[in-house]
Amino acid sequence: MTDIRETVRERYAAAAQAATSGTQGSSCCGPSGGPTLVELTQDAEGHAVFGRELYAGDDVTGEGVEEAIELSLGCGVPTAVADLHPGEVVLDLGSGAGGDVLLSARRVAPGGRAIGLDMTTEMVELARRNAAAAGVDNVEFLQGYLEEVPLPDDSVDVVISNCVINLAADKTVVLAEAARVLRPGGRFAVSDVVADEGMDERTRADMAQWTGCIAGALTEAEFRTALASAGFTDVEVVPTHRVHRHAQAAIVRASLPVTGR
Repeated sequence: MTDIRETVRERYAAAAQAATSGTQGSSCCGPSGGPTLVELTQDAEGHAVFGRELYAGDDVTGEGVEEAIELSLGCGVPTAVADLHPGEVVLDLGSGAGGDVLLSARRVAPGGRAIGLDMTTEMVELARRNAAAAGVDNVEFLQGYLEEVPLPDDSVDVVISNCVINLAADKTVVLAEAARVLRPGGRFAVSDVVADEGMDERTRADMAQWTGCIAGALTEAEFRTALASAGFTDVEVVPTHRVHRHAQAAIVRASLPVTGR
């Protein structure tokens, strides 16, 4: 787990530093300048499969927000499918430059709050700068691990994430932590990469792909099993587009029972 965390941390720290210096490179889920098995940044029709272009139909205007979305490294737009409401508290796992947190903050205002969690110091600092530039005050960015969320039990209404859970070394712990911090009846709505059942062992074994969103991905069956084990019900996995010959992006939604957890 330590090796995987450090591999991922180094890649995302480099992305944040590149953005700060004005030398932003490609998506952490896309080609990285070295050998990679991630084949697609666009599909055959020229549609984006990773990054900021996926937000084309969303409101991403305004200082700070635009800069945060520009550095989006994800495979979807979780805020578009999370059904956020004013007054709710939403947690973004692996919040990066803060784009989804800032969009969430708009949707849960007034009275709500958006929290971003990221293990990378450089990303947390960048997200805080973007929030300050945007003038958004109902946000908070925390540094920590997805496997050890620094929030109390039953403290949030919605958990979102954008192409990050697949990077975690132990997804079962991440999903258990998501369930722990959610209130009864809370919702889980993420965009993530889901592996095909036939993913080859070379792809799964390649450490470089832990930062390319492929090798660490669960299959749909594994995702459903892990969510059920964490106590989630009403699990829904909806594929959105293919990102690799062995994987596709998907919207994954679930909820906690109102009682009896």
